[in-house]
Amino acid sequence: MELFTPDFGLVFWMFVAFGILFLALWKFAWPAILKGVDDRAEFIDKGVEYAQAAKEQLDNARTEAESYINEARRQQAEMLREAEKMQTQIIEQARSAAQVEAQKVMDNAKLQIQQQQKEAQQQFRNQVSNFAIEIAGKIVHNQLQSDNAQNALVDAMLDEIEKNN
Repeated sequence: MELFTPDFGLVFWMFVAFGILFLALWKFAWPAILKGVDDRAEFIDKGVEYAQAAKEQLDNARTEAESYINEARRQQAEMLREAEKMQTQIIEQARSAAQVEAQKVMDNAKLQIQQQQKEAQQQFRNQVSNFAIEIAGKIVHNQLQSDNAQNALVDAMLDEIEKNN
């Protein structure tokens, strides 16, 4: 049973050793442990602050990205409207240019038709006058075969010229 009942001397030296150990730990180890715990707490606080700042930056970046996306969509819509306006304008210009060109072609065609009609009329008149001259020449030739008929024709022409003067 001696194991369970320690001596007074053993207890005393255990208390002395414990006191020395306690004083040594309190003087040297305890400040280092507290400093380590404080540093760790400060590191954790800084990490939390950094995480909060990162979260705020992420939220700001997300908001900024959404505003950029909205601005890009607005610009895209504006560019599409402008491109559509330009397309309509180009189509209208092409249509008006085609109408002007078609009108020029029609005017040229009408002018050519008129010129061809005038040329055809002139050719027709020339042919009719040639036929009339040939017919008149043949008639005069038949009538003027005799000398008396020739003299009568010359006298009639002279009388007519005298009347006109």
